[in-house]
Amino acid sequence: MEKGIKRRNTQQRKVILDILRSTNTHPTADWIYEKARQYIPNISLGTVYRNLKILKDEGLIIELNDGKQSRFDGRVDRHFHFKCLSCNRIFDIETTDVVSINEEKLKEEGYHITGYEISFTGLCSHCQQEKN
Repeated sequence: MEKGIKRRNTQQRKVILDILRSTNTHPTADWIYEKARQYIPNISLGTVYRNLKILKDEGLIIELNDGKQSRFDGRVDRHFHFKCLSCNRIFDIETTDVVSINEEKLKEEGYHITGYEISFTGLCSHCQQEKN
């Protein structure tokens, strides 16, 4: 999108953003589409994908892609994720103590940091109990 051009907020985009902000399950576009149809019965899957891209480009949502599938997160604050390798659910990690990154030192070395992404994988507590 060109600088200075403001997109109009459509009803579809508002519904999609509200759906994402009301869940912490990191849903797929298909899941969001099914939920959006409850509010806008004639919405298309293509409309959902286009609006997810716009919301992501505007920094209002985060796309998590593991190379196989995209999931979406309505939380854009700095937080981390844990993906269970058994049930494939994604969980938010609420701690800020995950890693120590000296951003100032990286800037001195010539890096311009605009963000970072850290994702942990393993087994969630529910799947660990099932395996035992």
